[in-house]
Amino acid sequence: MMNFKYVVLFLLAILQINIFAQKGCTDPLANNYNINAKDNDGSCKYPQTSISFEKSWDLNSTLKETSGLIEWQDKIWTMNDDLDKFIYGFDTNNLTPTKTYNLGISNKEWEEISQDDSFIYMGDFGNNSAGNRSDLRIYKINKQALTNGNFSVDTIQFSYNLQTNSSPQSANTTDFDCEAFIVTKDSIFLFTKEWTTMKTSIYSLPKTKGKFVAQYKNSININGLITGAIYVENKKLIVLCGYSKILEPFVFLIYDFKGSNFISGNKRKITIEAPIHQIEGITTQNGINYFLTNEYFSQSFITSKNRLHFLNLGSFLANYLMKQNTDISETKNIKTSFYPNPSADFITFLNTGSDTIYIYDSQGKLIEKQNINSHEMLNIKALIPGIYYLKNKEKTFKLIKQ
Repeated sequence: MMNFKYVVLFLLAILQINIFAQKGCTDPLANNYNINAKDNDGSCKYPQTSISFEKSWDLNSTLKETSGLIEWQDKIWTMNDDLDKFIYGFDTNNLTPTKTYNLGISNKEWEEISQDDSFIYMGDFGNNSAGNRSDLRIYKINKQALTNGNFSVDTIQFSYNLQTNSSPQSANTTDFDCEAFIVTKDSIFLFTKEWTTMKTSIYSLPKTKGKFVAQYKNSININGLITGAIYVENKKLIVLCGYSKILEPFVFLIYDFKGSNFISGNKRKITIEAPIHQIEGITTQNGINYFLTNEYFSQSFITSKNRLHFLNLGSFLANYLMKQNTDISETKNIKTSFYPNPSADFITFLNTGSDTIYIYDSQGKLIEKQNINSHEMLNIKALIPGIYYLKNKEKTFKLIKQ
């Protein structure tokens, strides 16, 4: 019996070692990728990386202080962060807003817009001037009521549980500024813009009207200022945007986390090669293709126009997303479409997997066909400017080649 006892203990020890060995970095893109790891422990370390915008458009002058983005009603929506009371809808075919809603609520510093299936959330919580606002709030508006023109606004008021000093500070020195949040099934999570530590702290709030104390969860050492966030819930993916103190923009990826413990996942910063861009908003439909905006900036001899940008993060996220329990081409409630249109060089289909695209001229003559993989860009540089028709397995699309 004694020998059997030792055998059992030995087997249990081996089992514990094997279980422990299964944890580690599971991302092949990381420097410390562990091929034997089955359970991601958030330890991945990545090389310094930069990326460029693939397309940019000048925004209408109405949107000089664009401060957040969502995609809704087949449009991109944004707002200005001071005094204005409207949200503006537009698309890449027409950068002039074609739809507006007057929210009829005060705008002290609107810094972020987010949404769930039924509501739009507007964050009036910019706090950089003195760091002592006592009226931080998020407005909650029912989408259906808003489109019907007969809506009311719920207010979620909050303070930070770690902010114990309410005395005013010098401008741009507080760690209790905020310009980004996400909405989950039952909560709101704030991502702070910390001017001193250059970190972001995550705080949680209920998503119901009332007055609350936001509860600190944890912090991430961003080494930058966070200004926007987008959450793809069924992919366990959050992408933050922001810039350094000298306006060097970046995106920060958080993915493969457990529940709402966001720091348990992979964390990767990617610099955007577009100096002097005060990036403020970010949105995506599928986790691969992103739109970002920067507000107008002018100082001394430097001017940066307010613009909309397109960024493809497929090289960083495609492998991860394809391993999720939903395919990266699945985007609920979104019709198959492509952008930009008109275009001179490349277009991207929003909601297609691997496919064959047939290109016809305006007379119906087949010009060429191209095979594309999920979210791959279609090269149209060789086409002569004019009107073309693209056909895939679902439908036919009209394309204007510039």
